Formats: sequence, structure tokens, C-alpha cells
Amino acid sequence: MRSTTQNRLTLVGSNLSRAVPAGQPRGADAVPDLRLSGRQPEGGGPEQQGPSPDLRGVRSDWQAWLASPPGRYVLDWEQSQFDESVGDVFGFHALQLGESAIDALRNNRIANRVGVLLADDPLPAERSPLLRVSHFEELPFESQSIDLVVLPHVLEFAQDPHQVLREVDRVLRPEGRMILCGFNPASLWGLRQLAPPSVLAPFMPRTGHLIGLPRLRDWCKLLGFELERTRYGGFRPPCRTSAWLDRTEFMERAGDRWWPVCGAMYMLCAVKRVKAMRLVGRAWRRPARAGATVLPIARRRGTMDQRGR
Repeated sequence: MRSTTQNRLTLVGSNLSRAVPAGQPRGADAVPDLRLSGRQPEGGGPEQQGPSPDLRGVRSDWQAWLASPPGRYVLDWEQSQFDESVGDVFGFHALQLGESAIDALRNNRIANRVGVLLADDPLPAERSPLLRVSHFEELPFESQSIDLVVLPHVLEFAQDPHQVLREVDRVLRPEGRMILCGFNPASLWGLRQLAPPSVLAPFMPRTGHLIGLPRLRDWCKLLGFELERTRYGGFRPPCRTSAWLDRTEFMERAGDRWWPVCGAMYMLCAVKRVKAMRLVGRAWRRPARAGATVLPIARRRGTMDQRGR
């Protein structure tokens, strides 16, 4: 496991043990708080802890939006997709990054499941063990130690989404799976977000960046991931009330058939592929040389030899 000057994590079996520094109380219900900092800035100044203030404000607005009718509509669709995607994934360790409102691993049969939250994320009810980190660009896990990693809306809030994917690739074992979801910019919801605030009020909180699925596919291929399954959903228009969302329910079936790539959300499942090398050993035995071979000639029936037989 990676370690910092304050905390150290060890993942043993189904238990998550933590070395608590001296002077810090150890409680049974305490949530491990592992604040990973970035690189040491030049000049020897103190390291920056936690996300930037702008990111804190965006995440607080995001949590409030998830409690609204369109937010619950998004959570319901994504929860059903995660339940279907993780049901047949096996291994020893599973990891969920971010978004405490979704229990993406509840339908998975891996025994050792760990949730990683940011420093200001709300704690979910009845879900453990949990870790707290300052950002997802560095994870406190050994290389090639995780079998399944799920990322619900992590790349949209990450300051460096490329580094998050590289870190996921580092901790995943060969043939491990990565499942993530996000908002589709090429949808009615995405077009509403691109509208100027003076014309239309933003439908969703202003996230850092909406990453399209074609662009995400290119990133995964560069890291050696093989796409296993992609799915679009959320074909209803951006409505703020439950009444209008119920009235436009017919667009779910029509959109899935006629404009399947224009859904508001998408789900991506990828498998980490590692090309193996086949070692050919030295040939200790030399092959036999091809020489002249004497073949017996069968005598014809009815012929006689010199003795008259």
C-alpha cells in the first residue's frame, strides 16, 4: 500500500486496518481519513490539502441537484445499470470511487468492497469500510491489486481525468474491469448545459467538463482497455418536475430505438488487457538428419526365386 507521513492503509482479507498516528483517538465507528496530497511545491512550502474551493462549491450544488426529481431519475437509471454490470464480476477486491448516493457494488459478489470518498462528500448510511482522500489522482492501493473499479461521475469533477484513468489502470489487475458513467454532451441535457446563462438557466450544476463517450473510448484504448459494453440512457427532455418527467416516459422506448446515442447518460464497461510474452526456450536436442532409408520391396505374387520356389 502507498503511505503518507500521517496514515498507512493495509487491505487484509475482508478487513481494512489502519495505522493511527500517535495522539489520534481510535474509534470503532471512525472513518479512515487518508488525505493524499499532490507533489511538494517548489520552495518547500506546505502541501495543499483537499480540493479547491471552487470544486467544493460544485460538489455541494451537485449533491443538492441529486435530491431533485431529475437527479433521482438519473440515480435510478444508473443504479439499475450498475446492478446489471457488476453482477457477474468476480475477484478478491472491489473499489468504488466517489458518489455516495449510489451503491454501485451492492449487487456484486466480491467480499472485500471498499468505498473511497472525497474529503467533503457526505457519508452513506450502512456502508463500510470507507476511505477519505483529497483527490482521486492518487489512490492508496498497491499496483495490480484490485479486480473491479467503478467510477460514478468521477471524471466530470476530477481536475485531471487523464490521471484518474491512469491511476485506475495502475491499481487494476490484468483482466480487471472498470465501469464508469457520465453525462453525454451530445444530448438534450448536454445542449441545455451549453446554452448561455443569460438565455437559459443551467439545468445541471456547472461541472468541470462533460466528456463524450467517443472521446472516452479513445482514452481507454490508449491505456490498453478493451471496451466490453456501452449503453446510453435518459432520453427524456430536461424537465425539473416529476409530473413532466412522468408525461415524457414514452420517450424512453422511442429514444432507445430511434436515437440511441443521444441519451443524457452513458455507461461504459472496459476490461484491462495486458499483452503477454511467450518465451521460447533453447532447443537442446538437435533434430535428426534426414538420410537415405532402405525400404523392403515386396515380391509379386506368382514370381519364383533362383531356387525355384
